[in-house]
Amino acid sequence: MTASSPSLWQHLKRTSLVTQIIIGLIAGIALALFAPEAAKSTAFIGKVFVSALKAVAPILVFVLVMASIANHKHGQETHIRPILFLYLLGTFAAAVVAVVASMMFPSSLVLSTHDVAVTAPGGIGEVLQSLLLSVVDNPISALMNANFIGILAWAIGMGIAIRHAGDTTREVLGDLSNGVTVIVRVVIRFAPLGIFGLVASTLATSGFGALIGYAHLLAVLLGCMLFVALVMNPAIVFWKLRRNPYPLVFMCLRESGITAFFTRSSAANIPVNLELSKRLGLHEDTYSVSIPLGATINMAGAAITITVLALAAVHTLNIAVDIPTAILLSVVAAICACGASGVAGGSLLLIPLACSLFGIPSEIAMQVVAVGFIIGVLQDSAETALNSSTDVLFTAAACLGEEQKAERLA
Repeated sequence: MTASSPSLWQHLKRTSLVTQIIIGLIAGIALALFAPEAAKSTAFIGKVFVSALKAVAPILVFVLVMASIANHKHGQETHIRPILFLYLLGTFAAAVVAVVASMMFPSSLVLSTHDVAVTAPGGIGEVLQSLLLSVVDNPISALMNANFIGILAWAIGMGIAIRHAGDTTREVLGDLSNGVTVIVRVVIRFAPLGIFGLVASTLATSGFGALIGYAHLLAVLLGCMLFVALVMNPAIVFWKLRRNPYPLVFMCLRESGITAFFTRSSAANIPVNLELSKRLGLHEDTYSVSIPLGATINMAGAAITITVLALAAVHTLNIAVDIPTAILLSVVAAICACGASGVAGGSLLLIPLACSLFGIPSEIAMQVVAVGFIIGVLQDSAETALNSSTDVLFTAAACLGEEQKAERLA
């Protein structure tokens, strides 16, 4: 009797986390189908898991980035610049894909009069101002509100300052970083249970009945996201690595995309991406900065959502769109997507900004936002999965690409 219990535990430990998550996913779907009332009660499990991820992410980023910079030795190479370029290239490419798809397969909306109490930004200047204000936010406030731009700014500043401190201080920071990482690993081990709760409760409460009326719009949105994930991103990775990109692409989608799909928050998925980067053997000083930065500025999915929904409103109102305006929309969507910053449904609040390019009044634009919330069950989940898996994909591509370049020059 005593031998059987440890063996079951050992068997569970030997099963990979992804396999456990898939088991949780299937169990959640089954429970929602056969016992919907019981499935609704599992919402609390999912809520606890997402809350735990969101709680640990800010302190993890702050400590990890600060420790990495403080312990960074002069002469060590980091690859932040090429990763930033890939982030911006990927986001702009996604916006262009969305423009082309929207023109090839135009969507029409039944613009309802649902009153959605949200405040949209008034222009590009306002979005950029809010980003700048996020940088100079109070550090305690930044940690409490999960303002990752502010957290990164303070962590980088503190890290640079502590680089000149004694070895003991830097060792303490390193130990603190390891301690927080252990807590993160414990939280991530509960992902299968969390995914089970999220899937079961979402299917039992929302279902997919509300989505049928927006099937064409959803097909365009999800089609764009799949095209970017399976064609554009692999093309960018191939350009960087000059080898078959798909093993890396599918690993990132499987191990980062699945959890991001159900947590619906890039910020909550930061610990998962950091753990995956470590397992891929990437440069720690690089990924500890690029992953949280990607959760804020690498918003390919948000660029697609903003562009497709704005152009659906344009088509519904029979407004003519020329190529220069469409290209401008791509640029605006790419820039403004950075302001979506991993908040669930954040990209929807930037749709009125894109609509304003075409002279669409705010009242109609907010109705488009309401449509976005209706399809959010799938749209927001797919968007977050694309955003978050791309963070770790581009980080890996840049790190591995720079390593290959160094080997060729050696």
